[in-house]
Amino acid sequence: MQFARINDVSIHYQLIGGPADKPVIVFANSLGTDFRIWRDVIVRLAGDYGIIVYDKRGHGLSDVGQVPYSIEDHASDLAGLLELLAVKQAFICGLSVGGLIAQALYKVRPDMVRGLILCDTAPKIGTAESWNARIETVAGKGIGSIVDGIMELWFTPAFRRPENTAYHGYCNMLVRQPVEGYLATCEAIRDADYTEAATKINVPTICIVGDQDGSTPPDLVKSMAKLIPDARFEIIQNAGHIPCVEQPEALTAVIRAFIDFALHGEESP
Repeated sequence: MQFARINDVSIHYQLIGGPADKPVIVFANSLGTDFRIWRDVIVRLAGDYGIIVYDKRGHGLSDVGQVPYSIEDHASDLAGLLELLAVKQAFICGLSVGGLIAQALYKVRPDMVRGLILCDTAPKIGTAESWNARIETVAGKGIGSIVDGIMELWFTPAFRRPENTAYHGYCNMLVRQPVEGYLATCEAIRDADYTEAATKINVPTICIVGDQDGSTPPDLVKSMAKLIPDARFEIIQNAGHIPCVEQPEALTAVIRAFIDFALHGEESP
């Protein structure tokens, strides 16, 4: 395991080296998960690109840090990690709140970003009322009280079959996140709005969404793609909010094709 001290927070990360002439892809995970959600994608990309996965503050094995915090604090952590690892001009692949972090990183440190892969996210996610309701529930009853409802947003009915042991594993992942970090990140999402910033993105960008995403539905993600100059839009079939878990092969193919296009102006075979 690898850890780095960034902004007085211990950040858990993994660096997988790649060819010197190929870019680095950074994966930023969603609310209530850790970087293991990317496993089935990175095993398909390892050796062809440099790869960084990490647990944002308040999640996984990273410190919770001083609360409250903002999406900009998350972006500052990522910028600090990239500086520590001497990574420049990376492709940032962010899922849900990870996509907000990617947008924030581009806003404050565009020099670090070669391209954006925005998965199941938006410039603004949810409403203040919906986030406040979730915060109140989790603060009073714990994360376990919302698991069933969240899983309906995250995964398709086919994945949520009782006999699917992986489904139960992802329920465990959500429940075992630090409550304080989860709540602080809910507040950060609630207060974030990158709608105007999206119109100023000037790097190759693709917006990807599962066709059955209950958190950031396809129409919302498509509207983000329309805001970003020359952004591409792709729907992953038979996937909910976390296509890297449900459809990793399809998501990996989209990522490869996009990076090839961004670098060379042509699709991968």
